[in-house]
Amino acid sequence: MAGKPKLHYTKGRGRMESIRWLLAAAGVEFEEEFIETKEDLEKLRNDGSLLFQQVPMVEIDGMKMVQTRAILSYIAAKYNLYGKDLKERAWIDMYVEGTTDLMGMIMYLPFQPADTKEKNLALIIERATTRYFPVYEKALKDHGHDYLVGNKLSWADIHLLEAILMAEECKPDILSAFPLLQAFKGRTSNIPTIKKFLQPGSQRKPPADEKFVAIVKKIL
Repeated sequence: MAGKPKLHYTKGRGRMESIRWLLAAAGVEFEEEFIETKEDLEKLRNDGSLLFQQVPMVEIDGMKMVQTRAILSYIAAKYNLYGKDLKERAWIDMYVEGTTDLMGMIMYLPFQPADTKEKNLALIIERATTRYFPVYEKALKDHGHDYLVGNKLSWADIHLLEAILMAEECKPDILSAFPLLQAFKGRTSNIPTIKKFLQPGSQRKPPADEKFVAIVKKIL
């Protein structure tokens, strides 16, 4: 039997967090090897583990996978979270790409200069409430299902829940105008594997603080 996937990244969210979410939602236990110094990263680069000299890197099924999108697609397909056909997969991809754009804005906020943070935070809230969340609210309304694609839990739903929780860290009442997304958040948060991941003590990482930002800047 293959061993647990091993995740190589810093001890924070970054690009690895969505991978942690997807594995956890699929009920897959994983190990983490944290990159805590520049030397740790150089060692991975020098031993040929990183195809493009970058992390995240995940050891899974005998491969050393890099590139976040490739890793996520592989995990989603492996654990039946990627739709039943090409059309469903296309919808999942579209939703995931949109959510990733929003999450990227939130992810980089702590790394931005203090004098631009307020402006960028306002932009995140504006984009979330006028560009991204209305799409998901409408999708849930139009098809009347519990999930975004095929009335079955998929990568798109897991990614959206992660994005909702990140957006709520920016503005706690950000879903106030989206009743169907509020209900969606409640439903998906209570799926047993996800509920477990949301409990204290899980491998979910906290938002980046100043200390973490300083560590990442030293490593990368």
